Amino acid sequence: MRAWYTDHVTVPLPTGHRFPMSKYALLRARVAGWPELRLFEAPRATVAALLGAHDPDYVSAVLEGGLSERALRVIGFPWSEEMLERTLCSAGATCAATAAAVEDGIAVNLAGGTHHAGPGSGQGYCVFNDVAVAARLAQASGWARRVAIVDTDVHQGNGTAEVFASDPTVFTFSIHGEKNFPFHKVASDLDVALPDGTGDAAYLDALAPGLEAVRAFGPDLVLWVSGADPYEGDRLGRLRLTLAGLRSRDDAVLDACAGVPVVVTMGGGYAPEVADIVAVHAQTVDRCLQRWRGWGR
Repeated sequence: MRAWYTDHVTVPLPTGHRFPMSKYALLRARVAGWPELRLFEAPRATVAALLGAHDPDYVSAVLEGGLSERALRVIGFPWSEEMLERTLCSAGATCAATAAAVEDGIAVNLAGGTHHAGPGSGQGYCVFNDVAVAARLAQASGWARRVAIVDTDVHQGNGTAEVFASDPTVFTFSIHGEKNFPFHKVASDLDVALPDGTGDAAYLDALAPGLEAVRAFGPDLVLWVSGADPYEGDRLGRLRLTLAGLRSRDDAVLDACAGVPVVVTMGGGYAPEVADIVAVHAQTVDRCLQRWRGWGR
């Protein structure tokens, strides 16, 4: 199974910044050397690919450092050459994983899941929407006609929903915390909003019908924003899934994707101990690898 990493790009952030950038390098170190897992440095997404999901003026502003101070505050990152490079590589990793999944059945971006970025703006640590960019690239390249995006990150995929609003060729499904960020949510094709404190059993019961709807849509390709932030130890998540519950979540999503190429991105994670975030993400990579082996690839 092939996976792409982006931690070769170092992004300077202000002291006290809340985004745990170190998780990416730690995740790569955790999975490096696993049998049959091949790691690749992420390429940059092309401008043509970005324009498949984003407005030209917004793409130009990001590339040229022309975002306003307000736009950068909403994104949460200061602009820098390093930020730009990492943003391009994060989207490029999901694009590369999409091409690989079409060949191999499953492929992984060890970052990605930047689902708050809409057509003309970024938000919540998301500059470009990597899954939207990759979905449009897959359609333009003839790899898939009907695409499903499954979002199990604890935060609703508002940017993804905005990109694909009224598009019958892309089905967007988000299961998330009802009272969590973003506070203005854009309707997905299917949203399942969960109350604070939802645990393993209730979560899995709510997930099942959503995955049935994904299967009923009949996608040629699935892009999955997994997310470590439904974990019970996450300081921003407000749900109460255990590590075992998240493993069951991962298996349920992969079962729903049987026979369909699936691209996996990591999404968010904000536990006080970065090792806990890495453990959740690594478990997702492991479940993908086990499933890839089981599919006979």
